[in-house]
Amino acid sequence: MPTVVVILPEGFEELEAVAPIDLLRRAGVEVTVAALGEELAVKGRNGLTLLADTTLEALESARRPSPDMLFLPGGPGVKHLRASATVRRWVARQHAGGGWLAAICAAPTVLHDAGLLAERRFTAHFSVAGELPGLLADERVVVDDKLITSRGAGTAIEFGAALVAALCGATTADEINRAICA
Repeated sequence: MPTVVVILPEGFEELEAVAPIDLLRRAGVEVTVAALGEELAVKGRNGLTLLADTTLEALESARRPSPDMLFLPGGPGVKHLRASATVRRWVARQHAGGGWLAAICAAPTVLHDAGLLAERRFTAHFSVAGELPGLLADERVVVDDKLITSRGAGTAIEFGAALVAALCGATTADEINRAICA
């Protein structure tokens, strides 16, 4: 069974986190939602609170094997992802191990900070275009090798389907899209 770790900071964009998590779990993927802070209850940008499965620090302490995919949702909380040395370690370890990296909205800036977007095809939210040379602004979802990026909340279901396709195959993604009328 494929595994995904989702890092959830305070101020995450709810649609960008929940839609892909939902689709991945429908596909049978083992998704672990890890709070960036110390509390399991993480408040999103629009006031919705999600209960994480664990904290990122606890996952790191447990020294679990790297997941098949590391997923970073966007929203104003990306500033917390960018400021976290723990997130930087997770991103670097995921890249070095050849695992999938997925980021939506402003979260590709975290990958840019890590030097992982040079010579890569990617997209992100227009609000961070000035920080991301080479941004494919008109693309909704971009898959480049083991990197999947997307523009924002309006592309969250399409992005989630791309994550499912990457881990479980296009047939599974198509079946889920049909089931949810996407």
